[in-house]
Amino acid sequence: MSELMEVAPSAWDGLLDRIGVGDVYLRRAYLESASLLGQGTPAYLHFGGDSGDVVFPALAREAGDSHRDLATPMGYGGPVASGDEPPTAAFFDAYERWCTTNSVVSTFARFHPVLENQRLAEGHWRLEHIGHSIGWRVEGRGPDELLAGMDSHHRRVVRKARAAGVEVGVEESPEDLGAFVLLYEETMRRRDASQFYFFLDAYWEHLTGALGGSLVRADAHADGELVASIVCLAAPPLLHYHLGASSERGQALGANHLLFGETAAWAGEHGFSRFHLGGGVGGFEDSLYEFKRRFDPEGALPAYLGKRVHDEAAYRELSGTDEVEYTGYFPAYRGRAERGWLSSRPCS
Repeated sequence: MSELMEVAPSAWDGLLDRIGVGDVYLRRAYLESASLLGQGTPAYLHFGGDSGDVVFPALAREAGDSHRDLATPMGYGGPVASGDEPPTAAFFDAYERWCTTNSVVSTFARFHPVLENQRLAEGHWRLEHIGHSIGWRVEGRGPDELLAGMDSHHRRVVRKARAAGVEVGVEESPEDLGAFVLLYEETMRRRDASQFYFFLDAYWEHLTGALGGSLVRADAHADGELVASIVCLAAPPLLHYHLGASSERGQALGANHLLFGETAAWAGEHGFSRFHLGGGVGGFEDSLYEFKRRFDPEGALPAYLGKRVHDEAAYRELSGTDEVEYTGYFPAYRGRAERGWLSSRPCS
């Protein structure tokens, strides 16, 4: 009987390359960036078979005095399979044994909408459809076609920004995020964001260091002033929106709309198939989601959460409840402040 293997961090990316799994959310550098935000300690899990593999990078956190739980980092993740016949069922059986051996109480996953890996967990974990994520289709679509595909409101705002003289530039592997960070923190204060979103210097340094080769920064200027900026993660064929910021002037000019539009055009010209914008706060369909949806109304992808309790007695004890509930916040024993990072990033 095969068992789940814990892979050394130094060997993880090489394993992903070997089995053909390359999304940035699964990479060591991304997990380590999440760890810097206090989300937990990276765990790199692999189950191999004769005709395929299943990998599951996650973050482990202490739960009480003697237990742990696992969760995907801010963004997307969950188990991902490769190969002609990946050993999916065997992976989940082995994962259950691994959780028992390692005193893991529960698992929480925000599945990857583009990879649709929630399908792997059907019948194994509790799945919850929470809405949609926007995967803007950019392959083979030039600037004019991308503009034509937007909602009429977004088209008007893009034209307004152009008429106002807003200019957009895109930079790959930026070495400096200083100006972005200043604008980002201004945006977070204006949005009254939780303290979690005011990241430590070490996080920004990690982005430009370990993740630097995957970074794309796009800036919008008006009269030489930075009025909007976004940071994206490149994982061909996907470009993922990661963080965004804008000034009040930028919002009034419509700079955000033009910035996203020009970044989408750049992505299409550089061989990406989708510009993945994500969903609303917490993945739900709110005003942030609607802002993203209007760029590509036909680009909505189903978004799912995965939940699993491995030790019901420990879960009830930690939660202080008589029943195991999968609805609402999960796991129930984590406070709201601890779970703030499970939500999508606020948009400018």
